[in-house]
Amino acid sequence: MIAQSELKKIATTCADKILKAERTNSFNEVPFKHLVIDDFFPDELAQICLKNFPATNRQEWDYNNDLDIEIKYRTTWESEFDIPDGIVYAVRVMNSAMFLQAMSSVFSIPKIIPDPYFSGGGLNITKPGGLLDVHVDGNYHDATGLNRRLNAILYLNPNWQEGWGGEFGLYDENGDKCIKRVAPLFNRLVIFDSHDKSFHGLPDPLDFPEGEERKSIILYYYTKDKRPSEQILTDEPHSALWKKRNLLDKLGNKTRESN
Repeated sequence: MIAQSELKKIATTCADKILKAERTNSFNEVPFKHLVIDDFFPDELAQICLKNFPATNRQEWDYNNDLDIEIKYRTTWESEFDIPDGIVYAVRVMNSAMFLQAMSSVFSIPKIIPDPYFSGGGLNITKPGGLLDVHVDGNYHDATGLNRRLNAILYLNPNWQEGWGGEFGLYDENGDKCIKRVAPLFNRLVIFDSHDKSFHGLPDPLDFPEGEERKSIILYYYTKDKRPSEQILTDEPHSALWKKRNLLDKLGNKTRESN
């Protein structure tokens, strides 16, 4: 168990790493704003997260098997009480005030807030043969009416080796060319701008050995304010728009009604 005072120290240290990202060349604006920080959590906390990462035979997982665009497992959290013991420490840090303020400063996005409903956020597992087509994320949060602005991913793959695939790809503003690949290394944090031109994915099926899985914690962040006009191609609420579906969602739509 990690004491409250110790967790606050961890959150403060992690926020400081984000704030230093520009000076340490961890922050980049091409093809869209993103940062990559290695050894993000203290090793003890990262190991606790890995140890408590649930197997996919548990009920909290939803299996997405949409042929050419999304083959992976995603948890179905509805509140913080669904988060596994141990992993909740990491989520608390990543949703803490100091973490939010640091992201806000580095990405120049005021008044960022987390998602207490975990709509789409939580844990992800991609097994051998799994993939995620190049896409832009949904822009609107139905439960709050807020606008999606940032994604944060913490990777938990201690055995990953080059050649296995599963690198996170950042693409040009049309989703045609992969500009950068980020290996899903253990305890590596990636944060990136989420908007209508921030194409990303891992479209090539994973070549992980049998028994190895690509694991990550993914959280999303929002603002009351809309995205800047230069980041908007579809002003109405929309779900993820997929490159292989001609920039339509899984139902073949460009936009959707808000709840």
